[in-house]
Amino acid sequence: MKIEGKTAIITGGASGLGEAATRMLVEKGAQVVLLDVNEKRGTSLAEELGKVVVFIKTDITASQEVQAAIDFALEKFKRIDIVINCAGIAPGMKIASKKGPHKLEVFIKAIEVNLIGPFNVMRLAADKMIKNELNDEEGRGVIINTASIAAFDGQTGQVAYAASKAALVGMTLPVARDLSGDGIRICTIAPGIFKTPMMAGLPPKFQESLGKMVPFPPRLGKPQEFAMLVQQIVENPMLNGETIRLDGAIRLNAK
Repeated sequence: MKIEGKTAIITGGASGLGEAATRMLVEKGAQVVLLDVNEKRGTSLAEELGKVVVFIKTDITASQEVQAAIDFALEKFKRIDIVINCAGIAPGMKIASKKGPHKLEVFIKAIEVNLIGPFNVMRLAADKMIKNELNDEEGRGVIINTASIAAFDGQTGQVAYAASKAALVGMTLPVARDLSGDGIRICTIAPGIFKTPMMAGLPPKFQESLGKMVPFPPRLGKPQEFAMLVQQIVENPMLNGETIRLDGAIRLNAK
């Protein structure tokens, strides 16, 4: 699908991987609606990129807020062609330890943000996308979810995070099958260790040591490289129903 002239909704689009995808899509001629809880960063990014970008402060666990944002996107830009789910959290806690059992509310929160939130965005956006006229590839839209290699190689203390991301991977094929008759494709990206704002808070030497764990290239991934894959998924009509590891061949150890 050609990107130019299309409209994208990006959750978590104000920073990190979502910001990189936003910048790429704008550069390629798309309009973008950013959904994020970081009002300061979202407003700043929208102002920087101009009238083709609109920021709406949105908690993706609040269904009414998501519905309102999607309705606004449709009203302003007349159609929704691309949905990219990047919003997420990464809690760390063992299922049980000397400190006690895993806090249930922490697990529930991870599922709400990382799984139920993206599912809700997908179902509400797809309801609008199926009404699109056919595009250049005889389709009506593309959905991209962001999982993690933790979905496959979950480390100690990542039970909630890994479970939520593995569920995104598990949804990919059935969602592709559900929407195939309507010409809507879906893929999931499972990034490895990337240089995001979360990672930027760590000491430089620790970041360097993490990067050296990657077989090749032996460094942290760049958000722009995530955006490159987003572009390929949108533009390549045969990419559908697949989860793609974007990790430099790393396989995480237990700790």
